[in-house]
Amino acid sequence: MIDSFSEYCAPGARALVEMIPVSSQVSLRVISFTPAEANNNPPVVFVPGWISHLTGWQAVLRELTRDFKVYCIETREKISSQIRGKAEFSVAVIGQDLSALIEHFGLKKRYVLLGSSLGATAILDCCRSLKTPPLALVLIVPNAEFRVPMTWKIIITLLPPRLYLLVKPAVKWYLRNFRLDIHTDMAQYKKYCTALDEADPWKLKKAVLALAKYQVWDLLAEIDYPTLIVNASKDVLHEPENLVKMAAALKNGTSADLETNSRTHSIEMVELLRKYLADNFKPGKEKK
Repeated sequence: MIDSFSEYCAPGARALVEMIPVSSQVSLRVISFTPAEANNNPPVVFVPGWISHLTGWQAVLRELTRDFKVYCIETREKISSQIRGKAEFSVAVIGQDLSALIEHFGLKKRYVLLGSSLGATAILDCCRSLKTPPLALVLIVPNAEFRVPMTWKIIITLLPPRLYLLVKPAVKWYLRNFRLDIHTDMAQYKKYCTALDEADPWKLKKAVLALAKYQVWDLLAEIDYPTLIVNASKDVLHEPENLVKMAAALKNGTSADLETNSRTHSIEMVELLRKYLADNFKPGKEKK
């Protein structure tokens, strides 16, 4: 189905929207973008972050779709997913969803996995179940772990999802005053508010409780794909010091710092991706 995603496309690019089953209980929305002209660039599988709204990635997608085929995957905690019966929302299960979709699209060795926040963490987790290896991973501020204060865990556990509207202002207040530097990057706070406003409270509750148990550290030593960790050193929510440790723990990892959340969501991010691919995967000299 062609949908109204023209505002996310480069001139001449096309968007195709599909609901694709990844299990008997879950179907995910995937928006496939095809550039105006065919080229030899590797396709990009793009996985936005936790409940991330696509509007925050408009600049990136418009630039990326100039010369890359892009599969934008909306993970199962997002409002667009179709859930039938009970479903898990752990990082491991989200990673399995990604592996299933990569196989569904028939992507072979020369493709790039690009993700942000939870999407980037799920990419790391899916590496253990991939049947065909990617060319590279490009991970924007992946979460090493998901810190949920005990007080919030208790509130989320006890609060019926239908009362989400009552607690949402408190969540925004907590982010504004304790987890985000609004003086450096007010746009980041506004993006999170938009995501919270449009989140599905039933999925959100299950996802928060599942993610609160997760840590990525034991997985990193097993991953040997070429990996670029994109840091945002002024984005305290994503714990920049952990990103430095993650890059060092990977066998084939490197890092770059774009300093703020706004820059990681800009054309500058696509320019960084292009440079990483050009520097490391010239024809006939791709890393194995």
